[in-house]
Amino acid sequence: MYCPFCGAQETKVTDSRLVAEGDQVRRRRECLGCGERFTTYETAELVMPRVVKHDGTRELFSEEKLRAGILRALEKRPVSTESFEAAIERIRQRMRAKGEREIPSRLIGEEVMAQLRLLDQVAYIRFASVYRSFQDLDEFRAEIDRLAQDPPFAKGEHHSNQRDEIED
Repeated sequence: MYCPFCGAQETKVTDSRLVAEGDQVRRRRECLGCGERFTTYETAELVMPRVVKHDGTRELFSEEKLRAGILRALEKRPVSTESFEAAIERIRQRMRAKGEREIPSRLIGEEVMAQLRLLDQVAYIRFASVYRSFQDLDEFRAEIDRLAQDPPFAKGEHHSNQRDEIED
């Protein structure tokens, strides 16, 4: 690591700490040339897979598009920012964990639906209606009936199948 003050190549780490919930390492460094101290942050560079659209085209994974779609479904719903951000991160982690260079857009949509189902039933139905292109009230009723028969878990309730449901 070059010293930002004198440009020397030799620096030593004087302190390292995990920050950002363990996603970053904060390091205090000291230049062996001029003695100045400075802080660096280290994060893992994780590459998201490319998305294969329904028509076969490929594009870069866009967290902005993911965030906008989920926000649209959650509009005016009582879901905390922390829960929303955690859902986004779970989706990103699941897509990375597939270990593939490319993933079908369908997988992202299904994962969004799984996360919304756990966050808010109304948001889930909103997203499902667009994602699955509901054509009439009967399709809405059928989805609501499915949701009523197999309701998502109550907030804070841990269920052994909850993780399996999201991962399938």
